[in-house]
Amino acid sequence: MRRLVRASLAGAGTVIVLALAAVPAANLYYSSTRGKGCARCHEIRINLDVWQRSAHRKVNCIECHASSTAGNLRRVARHLRGDVPEQVHLQFDDVTRMSERCQSCHLQEFAQWRSGPHSTTYARLYMDPEHNRKRRLIDDCLRCHGMYFPGDINQVVEPIDTAGPWRLKDPKLINTPAIPCLACHSMHRDGEPMWKRERHDGPKQEFFRPSVSLMDRRSQLHLGLASLPIPAMIEGARPVKTSPDQRQALCYQCHAPLDTRQVASGDDRTPIGVHEGLSCLACHQKHAQMTRASCADCHPRLSNCGLDVEKMDTTFHAASSKRDIHFVKCLDCHPKGVPPKRTRPAAGK
Repeated sequence: MRRLVRASLAGAGTVIVLALAAVPAANLYYSSTRGKGCARCHEIRINLDVWQRSAHRKVNCIECHASSTAGNLRRVARHLRGDVPEQVHLQFDDVTRMSERCQSCHLQEFAQWRSGPHSTTYARLYMDPEHNRKRRLIDDCLRCHGMYFPGDINQVVEPIDTAGPWRLKDPKLINTPAIPCLACHSMHRDGEPMWKRERHDGPKQEFFRPSVSLMDRRSQLHLGLASLPIPAMIEGARPVKTSPDQRQALCYQCHAPLDTRQVASGDDRTPIGVHEGLSCLACHQKHAQMTRASCADCHPRLSNCGLDVEKMDTTFHAASSKRDIHFVKCLDCHPKGVPPKRTRPAAGK
């Protein structure tokens, strides 16, 4: 009897040791196969094929996609039950963790995003008393401010009214970014890795990375810039000239006009007046959206009026100004007529 017990304990011990050894062995296997091992067991063959044509194809899967024994066991159990998804999508928690991993390669871009308005959290957005008293929260808020959230607005905040006080349903949302990196970037989109150019030849320079795209909350797919339109804007009945910069198409998906297409309606900030025709990114930094140096990028220090452009009465100088820098016109400051341009004396005279 004792021999039988000892043999059983030895067999159980062997099974436990093998199971523990299988964890690092499996990790080594998935790491060394660079995604091919995952594709043999999971419904991600399509994702793997696209990744192999993307700018991130030299980055190992496990450097972006976290893996844990508990998570893997849950996936195995789902397979055994036949609960296999038709399409594999990143889950909410996966996206949050991946954003932190982006900084290992994109340190400067991540720091700019972190310091800018697009790193805002669910708490700052959905517990803002000033906003919530004016506008009732609805599901469409998540179209831009929570693209990866798996539920509806009732699962984010309560109560859904304009009285408050409001609180987040899940405390972990307090510090969770509502607009993560993957809201505007698709890691598996076709493209070439970055490489150092020996020359910088004007129009041949890369204008935007292939990864720039919109995460569509409804379809759970990324839409590339070529699929995103730039709206034809009007001011009254006058067509407004807009920049051909296709990167703006991404901006317009959230900062959009109303269905009237009138400039400055809804969340639109299409420049008119003295800045008509400029791209959003002519003034706004890509990841931080900072505009501190935007005037200096185009202007000499003095305007046509001989004034310092950065100190003129616009919202660039002071947020309290009634003259929005996006829409300011010469006639706003010169209602009796725009004076002729001052000529500056030639150098040496």
